[in-house]
Amino acid sequence: MRTIDKRLTAKLAPVLMQRAPTLTLPYDARCRSRLAATLDTGEEVGVVLPRGTVLRDGDMLVADDGGLVRVIAAPESVLRVRAPDRLTLTRAAYHLGNRHTPVEVGADELRLEADPVLEDMLKRLGAQVERVQLPFQPESGAYSGQGGGGHRHGHDETFADDYALAQRVYEEHHGHAHAHDHSHDQSHEHAHGHSHNHAHGEVHAHDHDCGHDHGHCDGHAHDHSHEHR
Repeated sequence: MRTIDKRLTAKLAPVLMQRAPTLTLPYDARCRSRLAATLDTGEEVGVVLPRGTVLRDGDMLVADDGGLVRVIAAPESVLRVRAPDRLTLTRAAYHLGNRHTPVEVGADELRLEADPVLEDMLKRLGAQVERVQLPFQPESGAYSGQGGGGHRHGHDETFADDYALAQRVYEEHHGHAHAHDHSHDQSHEHAHGHSHNHAHGEVHAHDHDCGHDHGHCDGHAHDHSHEHR
């Protein structure tokens, strides 16, 4: 079995590229530096590349016998994101980037791996989302500290916390938290006057000074007297 262990950086003549056997891989496989693969001719090969290598559509590889192999990005299930205006698309890109999601950026659309959590988020942002079968080639970058091809999915074990936090911030800024949003921001400046009599009973006098910014006091003045025998 041949081993593919080099990626060419030099530009080759188009005729040489077209004649080379092809290796069609989805994005996840193109992020792996070690894998067993099958060329489109049916030949089985081993891929052994430097750690962190992310293959792109059209990359030319060299096998240990000097033969060339051309990489093709396989169509896969992706979300194609469009929007009625630039602002909405920009906001969608921002929130995806805030979640360290690999994204392919086009002139008027975004693409990302199909994920129901992210699909729902994007729709709530006002974007138009459809599931399609297309090659996926995200922007290069470090997505989660895993090196060149490392990336995170919306459903992985660390995403849930990030998503909950980011979504909470988003909702607070856009007034969608709940009808009682104000309860999270009130600085209940209650003056509690406690008078304790520990001899035969305990008297608690609570004097609530409603220091809310809502211009009213709920009238909760509680005077509780508890006598313990």
